[in-house]
Amino acid sequence: MDMDITRQLGLITRAVVHREHEGKPARSVVATRTYATDIDDVWDAITSRERLPRWFLPVTGELRLGGRYQLQGNAGGQILRCEQPHHLALTWEFAGGVSWVDVRLTKDPNGGTRLELEHLARVEDNDQFWNQFGPGAVGVGWDLSLLGLGEHLERGMQRPPNEAEFAGTEGGKGFIVGSSDAWGRASVAFGTDQAAAAAATAATTAFYTGTGPGGGDCQGSG
Repeated sequence: MDMDITRQLGLITRAVVHREHEGKPARSVVATRTYATDIDDVWDAITSRERLPRWFLPVTGELRLGGRYQLQGNAGGQILRCEQPHHLALTWEFAGGVSWVDVRLTKDPNGGTRLELEHLARVEDNDQFWNQFGPGAVGVGWDLSLLGLGEHLERGMQRPPNEAEFAGTEGGKGFIVGSSDAWGRASVAFGTDQAAAAAATAATTAFYTGTGPGGGDCQGSG
């Protein structure tokens, strides 16, 4: 995948925010990117059984409001909202844990379609994981997914690259390192101590680049 790493990293805005979910404290990572296509095209790409494998993962299940889905080798869950073409919300169930993903599409005033993805987890459910990896644990994974969606929508990619192979390329590693660093900065802006954020960023980078224990994708851990 040939790409301008700096440009691709700059297309995504990142934030970490405090939330409350069902009366309990929660945290969210929020990633936003605009795509140079219309809203119906983006909606179809993120909800179509045929198109999801072209940039993300194969999916099975009942892709309708209230239905359950399963991503191959990753999370499954229930579809909580399906308001075409603006709002998709679902549970993200992985390794016995539950978090929540909310995707909103709007027309960008400057053209194209703005996608905002929020991944929320309750503090009590993932505090130890958060302290070790910070927001980059899910943030880097979603950055990679938003990159893949862009390659599909804007360049016609029909199959996502193998993540391990991508991480082994100069461009892939550069994107992962830049993404992890960006989520580290978002964590500091959220209020995390700089030393703690730096340690979590290093752990996330090592995980995604395969240079640390259990190297690979930790997105499913939410």
